Amino acid sequence: MHRIAAHWTAAHKAFAQRAVAIVFALGLAPAFADAALAQGQRAKDLFGHIATPAPVAEAAVGSYAKGCLAGGEALAVDGPTWQAMRLSRNRNWGMPELVAYIEKFATDAHEKDGWPGLLVGDMSQPRGGPMLSGHASHQIGLDVDIWFDPMPDRILTRSEREKVGARSYILKGTATRLNTEMWTEDHSQLIKRAASYPEVQRIFVNAGIKNELCQWAGEEDRAWLRKVRPWFLHHDHLHVRLYCPDGLEGCTPQGEPPVGDGCGPELAKWLDESRYQPPKAPPKGPFRFKRPMTIDDLPGACRAVLAAGEDGVDVPPGPYAPLPRLRPQS
Repeated sequence: MHRIAAHWTAAHKAFAQRAVAIVFALGLAPAFADAALAQGQRAKDLFGHIATPAPVAEAAVGSYAKGCLAGGEALAVDGPTWQAMRLSRNRNWGMPELVAYIEKFATDAHEKDGWPGLLVGDMSQPRGGPMLSGHASHQIGLDVDIWFDPMPDRILTRSEREKVGARSYILKGTATRLNTEMWTEDHSQLIKRAASYPEVQRIFVNAGIKNELCQWAGEEDRAWLRKVRPWFLHHDHLHVRLYCPDGLEGCTPQGEPPVGDGCGPELAKWLDESRYQPPKAPPKGPFRFKRPMTIDDLPGACRAVLAAGEDGVDVPPGPYAPLPRLRPQS
């Protein structure tokens, strides 16, 4: 999916449109929809339309790409060294550890490295879970996107935060070739700073950016490079992922990155431009729609997270897990 998205052409769009037209012409769309929703409503519809956090103790429930967020905390949309973008999405929520990390990272990058400030992209929704658009992960309040573009020396309006786009630092027409006229050592230092904190588990960037970091890092201090992983797209932002907080049950950790700096043969595969070319012909065999994730696919506690509080939503019947304990009243 990421490979196709990286080089989606007009021809591919036309092919997809014809395929969808055939589905509807044959009357198959309702059948696909019914099959997708047989186990309950789409999870992204339930989580994507609730505007407030669950009023319970904070918890990251499940895994980064299949879970939810209890007791989410909001990052202030304006800070001394950061500004949150795309406010209409209401995705500036996370675990307290994530909010604290962003504030600390923004401050250190400004005071120690001279970075003007962070433009903060998506974190999580108020109760985490699958999103209506844009991400497979970011579901448990431990992921954040940070733009490579620095914060301007003024407060952006809400309108600007919706319209201004993050610039790509990869050359147009390529998947991994770094635009060296845009990229600076300050960008490399920003990623090194982001990776310097022990709570950071991984940082996802474009392979071309990872390649630049491998060359920039020098010979002595390369341990941080292990955390920086090449991934599809990620040409306009870094995606930071934190570890599950210590002692938090129900948070499913991700395995550790491979040992080493990740600058050898593994990276060479990611830099191969042929890897990103769209398929020359549609795959053989019947086309299968991926079934949307439903509430039944998530941990049982996510039902309780959705239903908690006055703003909770009606949840389709299914197995519940215990609701996290209520926050102490202040």
